[in-house]
Amino acid sequence: MSKHKDGSRTEAVELELFVHRFSAIAWQMGEALRRTALSVNVKERLDFSCALLDPDGELVVNAPHIPVHLGALGLCVRTVKNVLPLGPGDVAVTNHPGFGGSHLPDVTVISPVFDDATGGDPKVGPLLGYVASRAHHAEIGGSRPGSMPPRARSLAEEGVVLEPQYLIRSGRPLWSELRKRLGEGAFPSRAVEENLADLAAAVAANQRGIVALRGLAQQHGHTAVRHYMEGLKRQSEARVREALRSLGDGRFKATELLDDGSPLVVSLDLSDGRGVVDFTGSAPVHPGNLNATPAVVRSVVLYAFRLLLDRPLPLNEGLLKTVRLEIPEGILNPPFPPDPNLAPAVVGGNVETSQRLVDTMLKALGLVACSQGTMNNVLFGNESFGYYETVCGGCGAGADFDGESAVHSHMTNTAITDPEILEHRYPVRLERFSIRSGSGGSGRHRGGDGVVRQFLFLQPVSLSILSQHRVEAPYGVAGGRAGSLGRQVVRRSGGGEVELRGIDGCEIEPGDRLVLETPGGGGWGVEETEGAK
Repeated sequence: MSKHKDGSRTEAVELELFVHRFSAIAWQMGEALRRTALSVNVKERLDFSCALLDPDGELVVNAPHIPVHLGALGLCVRTVKNVLPLGPGDVAVTNHPGFGGSHLPDVTVISPVFDDATGGDPKVGPLLGYVASRAHHAEIGGSRPGSMPPRARSLAEEGVVLEPQYLIRSGRPLWSELRKRLGEGAFPSRAVEENLADLAAAVAANQRGIVALRGLAQQHGHTAVRHYMEGLKRQSEARVREALRSLGDGRFKATELLDDGSPLVVSLDLSDGRGVVDFTGSAPVHPGNLNATPAVVRSVVLYAFRLLLDRPLPLNEGLLKTVRLEIPEGILNPPFPPDPNLAPAVVGGNVETSQRLVDTMLKALGLVACSQGTMNNVLFGNESFGYYETVCGGCGAGADFDGESAVHSHMTNTAITDPEILEHRYPVRLERFSIRSGSGGSGRHRGGDGVVRQFLFLQPVSLSILSQHRVEAPYGVAGGRAGSLGRQVVRRSGGGEVELRGIDGCEIEPGDRLVLETPGGGGWGVEETEGAK
């Protein structure tokens, strides 16, 4: 073996080792956050993400947490550090969708990491990068418990808005200022102490990341750390370029309609492994809460391109280096004036529009049939608590496989609350949680089945539902049939039923039941018995 080849192999091995070292840091952060958080939503449902970013604020690695969070974190860190200088001992916090956020319940905590390998020298060492944690707070204020009001028309109605601000400044905690902010305004948080406890857990998770990254720099040098951060992004860029070349030059285009008829349009113009991803033709700014942000759109594209690769690479922004995004103002890029009363509502854009945009991307690429395309958001609570969960459903089939049943897919990757914890912590009983047999689309390969989930409520609560694929069915591919639509019904204790729309809410009395049926995935190919006719 030549010296050149041997050197290349050594470099490849070192890069692989550093990728695992970087990934281990994100894993450690996530475990610290899970173990120290207070809320059910973080500790049990695992609705959080942790990531390591380079000195430019670009995503390097993540633990395999929530895809809709992870692709957005880079833009969030870059935007925040441009408006809020971050030095040693600083920690920033924000949930504002205009600063790389997704929706108000997702609160991001950002910490810079400086090399302290000088052994106590007071001079600030070089910036190694950033660590960031984003966790979904099941209660952050808003016009309805759970902070995802289905009928919101402005950002102010969705909860407490945190523009980028210091949570810790040069080592000095500013918790009292944040406590005051969470408890004021027209729609303050109903669970301020729980918010603060989960934010303290995020700070602890970031500190774990800071210590680990500094340790890596002390062992290998900050130059090596930066070199292999760049190396991972270059490798990812090259892999995506290869994958795009395999698709061939040309235009790949698709349109999907949200349940209210709003179009989502994507076109991919590819040439020699490079391309433009253009969302021109998508709906204007949505009058309700289905507006997404460019950070969410980046998450979708990053995720879709990662699916093109058959090698184990962490989500990182090198995957987007080979393409340019065009996101015109509208439902995927709404304006955010300073007054939140004038800013558009976005809470459904993060959870629902993101899922439907993945549908649209995969339809253009022809990778797989449509999955359930929704997070089936269920929220209930009163003035003392808010509960939130997302519910699994069916996955789309592929050219050589059936779709999985009763799993989360695409932009969501959370667990679901154990029945024992659910019933111990909240005034509800879980009466049924089963596979919705036959809800997957038929075909040569069947789509996965959704689920049926039934609650009995023991106290009066406000119920909210945010979902999709209640009108537009999850599409099949190559002759495969569509998956079944989802639905949700409230059965009143005194008799009668109320069928709720996909984005809806109502008041619940003791003895009422919610029966939720989630969508199935689309099928792939013509079913053999059908083709023989």
